[in-house]
Amino acid sequence: MSSVPGNQDVWRIAAPMILSNISVPLLGMVDTGVIGHLDDAVYLAAVAIGATIFGFLYTGVNFLRMGTTGIAAQCYGANDYDGLRVALGQAIIVALGIASALLVLQAPLAAMALDVLGAGDQVTAYAREYFSIRIWSAPATLTNYALMGWFLGLQNARVPLYIAMAINLTNIALDLVLVVGLGYKVDGVAAASVIAEFTGLAVGLAFVFGELKRHPGQWLRYRFTRFREYAGFFAINGHLLIRTLSLMFTFAFVTAQGARLGGLILAANAVLMNLQHLLSFVLDGLAHAAEALVGKAVGSKNRDALHRAVALTLRWSLYLSVGFSLAYAIGGQYLVRVLTDLPDVRATTFEYLPWLVLLPVVSVWSFLYDGVYVGATRARAMRDIMIMSTFLVFLPSWFALRSFGNHGLWLAFTLFMASRGIGMHVYYRRKILVAAS
Repeated sequence: MSSVPGNQDVWRIAAPMILSNISVPLLGMVDTGVIGHLDDAVYLAAVAIGATIFGFLYTGVNFLRMGTTGIAAQCYGANDYDGLRVALGQAIIVALGIASALLVLQAPLAAMALDVLGAGDQVTAYAREYFSIRIWSAPATLTNYALMGWFLGLQNARVPLYIAMAINLTNIALDLVLVVGLGYKVDGVAAASVIAEFTGLAVGLAFVFGELKRHPGQWLRYRFTRFREYAGFFAINGHLLIRTLSLMFTFAFVTAQGARLGGLILAANAVLMNLQHLLSFVLDGLAHAAEALVGKAVGSKNRDALHRAVALTLRWSLYLSVGFSLAYAIGGQYLVRVLTDLPDVRATTFEYLPWLVLLPVVSVWSFLYDGVYVGATRARAMRDIMIMSTFLVFLPSWFALRSFGNHGLWLAFTLFMASRGIGMHVYYRRKILVAAS
């Protein structure tokens, strides 16, 4: 349990998680392709708006996945199998509680979100229909977050991959059956998502029972029925929620400022952000490996294992980030042409493409250290560094650089990513590594 990890341990976790991550945009492409071939663009617009709303809602509660990983990994490293059951049970109970609140509040949530997005009457009507169906996936979606985090904590990345693949393949198949085969429209796409999430949940729960048999322990009822027993869980996840909201604010701010700079800038920035998200899908796989391996090392109080886990995952992350920079430098214009065939958007995107060549080697540090901090359950530090990077670096940089237009916006974003990485590296060296001694 206290052995020092090697490259095979990193990729045993990272490879399945990378595959899981890149399956997400594939599903989005199928959704778009299926609904985009209907006889009216209003359906595509409605699904896009509905997906945006749920993307915001579910990203905001992704702390269920991250927090559970760190807690479970430390219990696993300490051979605390009762604690593993507490981590799983508390995460599922909180997930179902949040899902219940979303279901109860679905009407005002839909009204507020649709009002903010401000689409036309017909698009809004179809988007509301989509929302009213897909919201019923909340119990399964949030529980799946908890299950994926728990399995990662046990160094098992195969089950999260199985869950993700079950969800995405079921969703794709039902899109084709319900929309193409049976003639449903936005209601078919929404229903496919609901059924797919519950399919993934069934797969995850099936593996839970087997995992628990391999790690025998007791279910301590009082740890689930007394509110004060959730103090540690809420402390970690509350910090992660604030951290996530700050990150979401930054991306929303970039989008909003791009819109103010004009439609072409907005479209070009959207293309560039897609390339940045592609980077994150890959590097997050290694961050997940860091979460699991660092959590295990911290739980077993093994400083050498901690240092080795960080060194290995960082090394591989750097290799991949340099590869992305080279790929964007050599083939970036080709990728842009794949993403858009509009000449003006292409030309505008080409002007700002050098920022995407630079960003992989700048942002890799923050991606990797996010995983380290999750594994070490240093959520408060994650929160504080994110807040400082957002409000003391990103926003002041933008207001100082806005005379440079979109170049100023991308420089501010690059400084934001750099400050996160620098801050997290310094804290890791001074606090996390020392505490593990």
